[in-house]
Amino acid sequence: MTINRRTLLQGTAGIVAGTALGGLVGSGRAFAQGAMPSFQPEEGASLRLLRWVPFVSGEEEAWNANTKAFTEATGVEVQIDQESWEDVRPKAAVAANVGSGPDMVMSWFDDPFQYPDKLVDVTDVATALGEQSGGWYEGLEGYAKQGDKFIAVPLTAIGNAICYRDSHMKAAGFEEFPTDTDGFLELCKAMQAKGTPAGFPHGKAVGDGNNYAHWLLWSHGGMTVDESGKPAINSPETKAAIEYAKALYATFIPGTESWLDINNNRAFLAGQISLTANGVSLYYAAKKDPAMAEIAEDMRTTNLPIGPVGKSVELHQTSTINVFKHTKYPEAAKAYIAFMYQPDQMNAWIQGASAYCCQPLKAFADNPVWTSDPIHEPYSKASASLRPNGFAGPLGPSSAGVMADYVVVDMFAEAVTGQRTAEEAIANAERRIARYYR
Repeated sequence: MTINRRTLLQGTAGIVAGTALGGLVGSGRAFAQGAMPSFQPEEGASLRLLRWVPFVSGEEEAWNANTKAFTEATGVEVQIDQESWEDVRPKAAVAANVGSGPDMVMSWFDDPFQYPDKLVDVTDVATALGEQSGGWYEGLEGYAKQGDKFIAVPLTAIGNAICYRDSHMKAAGFEEFPTDTDGFLELCKAMQAKGTPAGFPHGKAVGDGNNYAHWLLWSHGGMTVDESGKPAINSPETKAAIEYAKALYATFIPGTESWLDINNNRAFLAGQISLTANGVSLYYAAKKDPAMAEIAEDMRTTNLPIGPVGKSVELHQTSTINVFKHTKYPEAAKAYIAFMYQPDQMNAWIQGASAYCCQPLKAFADNPVWTSDPIHEPYSKASASLRPNGFAGPLGPSSAGVMADYVVVDMFAEAVTGQRTAEEAIANAERRIARYYR
């Protein structure tokens, strides 16, 4: 049978939140019957969710519509607070440590490992959702599990891909986009010479800055720590990555050392740069504005070039849903999560996000959004291809601390701007990493 929203709303609160499982729904896949336990919201329950400011309006609209359906079905009101990408992390950490504030948060990367003892064990709902919908993607699951316990529920990988102006690339003498880092550098040099430069953030940008810095490091074979968690940043591979980054930085528009997540978007849409890396939101920002029709028509996307390491190695923004232990309504929170991940809701959210949010569960991989526009293709495998930021060591409080402290981002920024020599920047990063991996 097919479960639609009307059918979901006909059930009782417990049935809707706990056992409204579909047959052939949305993506065309069959979903398991009876895998979801029932989570009965506490009497008088209400919830407050802290989330990041959306970059695609359709994503927010779909999430809010699903939330409204949950409230109609259960009577549980859900207040949604928004903060900038940079502000979610500190505000969530404060809420965790003082024991008050939002009941739930959409967190970044391995932030849950900074305060795992402050989070509700969500193994029951996360395990059931995985069994129901084809299993979690391994990389995303790693951001949510501590040992065998889920301390968060995987939400999404927000894909990062090269966005560029096709006509400007061709005017620089390139008919095809280079697939390796050497060719990519030559393209950036040629585009700068034509007055259509590239620009990548070297500032403390939660998403784009970390994505770029980790790609630089990994594409040359560098790593923050080895498999045992021993600092490994001080290596010839890291030095090579820094030298490459310095050569690229020389082709950029001035000022990228202070860029946050919004700045490369603004520069691209203003015509100040013609090449950067971003989520698909950049394309839709251009597409929805008639004044930017030429930019939207000229845009192309592709995955980041392959470096000396010989394979694609990319960091994508990952987000999880955490439930704080200070909540008075843990069952309502689990009911909300279970509801939002049911096929009708999850497929509607993925489609509404227009390729911005990649699915956390494998059963949603054939959502039609991925084939609806060629621009979407590089973003379609983000959940499957992402490399955890703690590579090559395990995720945990140490990797979370290094990420939250922008150690890798700062290392490259210090070197490319001349604040430190490459050797000094590496030594400083090594010292900072060692402080977290004691």
